[in-house]
Amino acid sequence: MSMSSSVNYDLENGEIVKSSPVVKSLLRTRSQTDVLSSVRFRILRSFLANVRIVILGTKLFLLFPAIPMAFVAHYYSFRRPWVFALSLIGLTPLAERLSFLTEQIAYFTGPTVGGLVNATCGNATELIIAMFALHQRKIHVLKYSLLGSIISNLLLVLGSSLLCGGIANLNKEQKFDHKQADANSLLLLLGLLCQILPVLFNFHNANVPKLQDIAVLHLSRASSIVMLIAYVAYLIFQLKTHTQLFESQEEEGANINEDLDKETASIGFWSAFIWLCAMTITISILSEYIVGTIEAASETWGISVSFISIILLPIVGNAAEHAGSIIFAFKNKLDISLGVAMGSATQISMFVVPLCVIIAWIMGIPMSLDFGLLETGCLAFSILLTALALQDGSSHYLKGVTLALAYIVIGACFFVQHVPFDESNNNNLAPVGNAVI
Repeated sequence: MSMSSSVNYDLENGEIVKSSPVVKSLLRTRSQTDVLSSVRFRILRSFLANVRIVILGTKLFLLFPAIPMAFVAHYYSFRRPWVFALSLIGLTPLAERLSFLTEQIAYFTGPTVGGLVNATCGNATELIIAMFALHQRKIHVLKYSLLGSIISNLLLVLGSSLLCGGIANLNKEQKFDHKQADANSLLLLLGLLCQILPVLFNFHNANVPKLQDIAVLHLSRASSIVMLIAYVAYLIFQLKTHTQLFESQEEEGANINEDLDKETASIGFWSAFIWLCAMTITISILSEYIVGTIEAASETWGISVSFISIILLPIVGNAAEHAGSIIFAFKNKLDISLGVAMGSATQISMFVVPLCVIIAWIMGIPMSLDFGLLETGCLAFSILLTALALQDGSSHYLKGVTLALAYIVIGACFFVQHVPFDESNNNNLAPVGNAVI
């Protein structure tokens, strides 16, 4: 998610409501009549008030029962596909509430720190799943989930936003500042180069597989360091030296800044921090369940691990963020939609992916940037299609149709891929000891 905006928008009504560095959380229900005044004890009253705000304050609260059901299913050793399905459902409201809690913390930390916290926690679900997959040496799941998140943000999220925005604003010319999109496209293309080179290196040196594996590992680790340096430069560029390039999305709220300062956080800093820690721990547990049962679910349902990881996991993990981007497009605020979709894709590509390679290096796990020929090809066309669609600074529904249909084709490709998970990619999923490259 973009970290540059100092204006906060109501994702439910599409209006600017607060002076905050982050986007307002999605699907939040309106304030209810305070019925807690009759509770006798102040601590209990405060706790129940927080429960009402954090748990019941979203229209996704109906999915929260899936969380204890997943715990029960795991404890009593229910069928593993049931554990996977319940954990996947339970992640949806948790991911949305995580965004809300980071917003609350941002009120107390200021725009810069708050923006960084929100951008990092916005992809917390993917990062946690990646860490558990790395710990269990399921590198194929890790790579698929991160690749799927990038493709989902670029094609599904952005495509749906441009499509819905174009249909809702047929009589208006939809314009956006392409400078922010250009910066993100450059970073994504650099990340793509770092992922294509190991694939090409494998084909070039196919006759010496042992040397090839070692060389690809060294190349991937060096490239990961370069990607992290590039991401740090991007943060400095965005937050310090060229902030004016990312300020266009704030201009719409310039006339009402006086009213924005009157708004306050819904809950206190320490309450938000405690809830954030609790939900992060819960997401970690559910992520461990998902990683541990994904192959069983794949075999039972007859769906490839690649489809589950590349298509299903990103849709669930980013559901609230996706809907927010679409609502902004409905309101003809494409700069915000671009910040949400491309900012998140850039962070995963240039920060989360190389970070996983470095952590695997520290753990002694041979993880490379070789995602496989098919997967890397899908990523390449996703980035190129997005860059071409955004190059002129204008939008219409046909661009959205093109991106969305491209996502459907990629999803269909992995849906029909019924190859067993340990043989689905001979280049980068071949077992090495107990690890997978």
